[in-house]
Amino acid sequence: MPARLNPPFRAEHLGSLPRPAHLIAARKQWEEGKLAREELRKIEDACIRDSVAMQERTGIQVITDGEFRKYSWRDLLFDSTDGFGKKNNDSDFIFTDFSGEKRRGNAVPDVTGKLRRREMMAPGFEFVKALTQKAVKATLPAPSVNHFFRGDKMLDKSPYKGDRKAYFADIAAIYRQEIADLAAQGCTYLQIDDVPSAVLCDPRNKDIVRARGEDPDKLIDEYFELHNQAVRERPKNMLLGVHLCRGNSGHGQASGGYDPIAERLFNKVQADAYFLEYDTQRAGGFEPLRFLPKDRVAVLGILSTKLPALEPFDEVRRKVDAAAKFVDMERLCLSPQCGFSSSNLSARFSVAEQQSKLVHLVALAQKIWGSA
Repeated sequence: MPARLNPPFRAEHLGSLPRPAHLIAARKQWEEGKLAREELRKIEDACIRDSVAMQERTGIQVITDGEFRKYSWRDLLFDSTDGFGKKNNDSDFIFTDFSGEKRRGNAVPDVTGKLRRREMMAPGFEFVKALTQKAVKATLPAPSVNHFFRGDKMLDKSPYKGDRKAYFADIAAIYRQEIADLAAQGCTYLQIDDVPSAVLCDPRNKDIVRARGEDPDKLIDEYFELHNQAVRERPKNMLLGVHLCRGNSGHGQASGGYDPIAERLFNKVQADAYFLEYDTQRAGGFEPLRFLPKDRVAVLGILSTKLPALEPFDEVRRKVDAAAKFVDMERLCLSPQCGFSSSNLSARFSVAEQQSKLVHLVALAQKIWGSA
């Protein structure tokens, strides 16, 4: 089968990588006021150089900065925009760990004023781009992330109370500015990480949304329109991928296939590729892929970033063949189901284990398609 010379590649990864211990320690010192921002940046730069070199050694064709400049995949808008409060409040949604223990998702701030962009959500793209000749991908949380986890409650003490539409309009405008800045730095490959859409495939989570006075099906439509407004001015040469995830810890925040949203997701959401979690049964079957338009690509997230064991080739091949009943092999690619380190404190894998997983990913793709 012909090699894919442009992203998404046969072997992809989602972006975040385990932070080195000395980077975690440096960020903690910075947060405590014990380290200057310039010194933290130098440490980040050195760690990113090492990470880019590691990614190149694995043979993977897409490079990221490991999200080493971010505290969390989710909080970029909260951290870079004026208008959010300092106090965080519990998420409405529940994680279930592998042990069966349940806990609430990380808390989020309420909105206290009109949103005003202070700085870039994802700075430093030009730095990593200068380190490699391979394709470099930037990542941003879905715009809906800035509403979903507490819903309209987070607007009650803000100028947007009772006016979700105005709040969404201001979020979309900030995203358009961010994407323009990324494009100016040379970004031609952007990934949007969309947890809310996948989490709302679970009927239990729809009930949570109803209980707080919102219509989950209507909310999904509003989220998809918010996404489209946020990316509507992206350059024609910027490939856009959307990553669907149910939570990257234990059994996550949801179970249930993509069936409730697939037709709308694939046909209404502006994107070139969809990165779809498929490492466990909680993601359902591949039948929803039948709605994927002929000009779109599905990246199957079959490998785990929660368990370090390497997936057997026969098992991965069996899943890819099952997906190929609904989407031709030419429009399928392979990846882990999520990033390796969703926040600055996530350290399930050592750097060596994560490198081994990426090498394995490349080898799997080469065996299945003849090229990574």
